[in-house]
Amino acid sequence: MADHKHGEMNIETQEKMFAGFMKWTTRIVIGIILLLIWMAIFIS
Repeated sequence: MADHKHGEMNIETQEKMFAGFMKWTTRIVIGIILLLIWMAIFIS
């Protein structure tokens, strides 16, 4: 078994996946906040 060397693994795919996850999470949270603001203005 080979010895582990810190910082040698290619993590480009994981970085792209995490960036996409954060982008969609941000969009969903903003949408929920806007929906709550809309509900507070027009439903109450």
